[in-house]
Amino acid sequence: MSNDRLGEVRFLTVAEVAAIMRVSKMTVYRMVHNGDLPAVRVGRSFRVSEDAVHTYLETSFVETA
Repeated sequence: MSNDRLGEVRFLTVAEVAAIMRVSKMTVYRMVHNGDLPAVRVGRSFRVSEDAVHTYLETSFVETA
């Protein structure tokens, strides 16, 4: 990711990701620790790029019968 692009990235807190995905914060932490959702550690907390959340949601849809 170039430096120009990095300035445009919007980072979300774990709580914001949980609200968007309608899951608990613990589920988001589990996804981050499992490597399912890329995140950046800032001090003792994590930040997830908004693009990563959208990519995860787009690729996680399951076809039902």
